[in-house]
Amino acid sequence: MQYLCNKHGLEAFYPSDPEERAMVDSAMFYLIGTLYPLVARATYPVLHFPQYAGEVGSSTADDALKQQAATDAAAAIATPLEVYRTFFLSGRQFIGGEQPSIADIRLAASLEFLRAIDYEFPAWTTAYLAAIESALGDAYSEPAADVRGYVASVKAPQPV
Repeated sequence: MQYLCNKHGLEAFYPSDPEERAMVDSAMFYLIGTLYPLVARATYPVLHFPQYAGEVGSSTADDALKQQAATDAAAAIATPLEVYRTFFLSGRQFIGGEQPSIADIRLAASLEFLRAIDYEFPAWTTAYLAAIESALGDAYSEPAADVRGYVASVKAPQPV
């Protein structure tokens, strides 16, 4: 997304102002390094995605240990989400300010997958996701509908 924004001058999604860009970059790095590993550990088993090498989920650990790892990851998600609320959003509707940035798009996409584990979202995330969808329209709604459909399909009882 950074490349495409730079190549096509999409400053609305990736500002060139150094302070604003630093906030967007920092939010994306925080997602990659802190939030997303927890999202992956908590949701990938349910979504039938392969686990990262070295994760408990891809090891020969027993099912109870694998489930405990997923449960622990889900419980830990609240802390980085609070960082998004108090630091990256801090009095702003979006990380990008008045409109969503590529950091907002990445965060929203990650949040969508938490529905697979029936994650209890803090109240602000519901309003945040609605604001993202409202601001981006079909550009968000259409791919989000695909994610939601996939999540619903893996959560549906499977025929035996």
